[in-house]
Amino acid sequence: MTSPELWLLRHGATAWARDGRHTSHTDLPLLPEGEDEARALAPLLAQQPFEAVLCSPLQRARRTCELAGLAAQAQIEPDLQEWDYGAYEGITTAEIRRTVPDWTVFSHPCPGGESPEQVQQRCERVIQRSLQLAGEGGRVALFAHGHLLRCLAGCWLGLGVGGGALLVLGTGTVCVLGFERQQRALLRWNAPVAPL
Repeated sequence: MTSPELWLLRHGATAWARDGRHTSHTDLPLLPEGEDEARALAPLLAQQPFEAVLCSPLQRARRTCELAGLAAQAQIEPDLQEWDYGAYEGITTAEIRRTVPDWTVFSHPCPGGESPEQVQQRCERVIQRSLQLAGEGGRVALFAHGHLLRCLAGCWLGLGVGGGALLVLGTGTVCVLGFERQQRALLRWNAPVAPL
């Protein structure tokens, strides 16, 4: 018997992702290199049967899903939107730390944005829905954003959203959450596209 897997796919590069700017609801397109990253996912994903494909409503995630070849199966999932950075939208961590020296999104509030607790609730809902869709041994693909996917992995491992601070995630990469001896585990993390 196989166990369910959640495949996490971060969108391809955008101008703000490249520059380290916090991007939640600003609906930026992929850069040409981001489109290339998304296309590179297609051969690997074509080899995998997915019970379901869930996608953030933002265009960078939707376009990545499309170029990766899974748009026909995709369902929009609002809970996969990026962390709402509020007043910190469009600025870098270094800029924020000029006024809040130890700031991290995982441990400090975002004025006018979401709290870590709110993001954790969204992540837990996505995990539960994904497990229901996957069934006993199926796979679900999740197209979303850097901080959200890091938080989701932290929640998967029982570390909460703070666990996401320990995980680096590049654009256009593949991660797989699953089970090892009935324990939740990271099966693949921040992997460039390559055959499994």
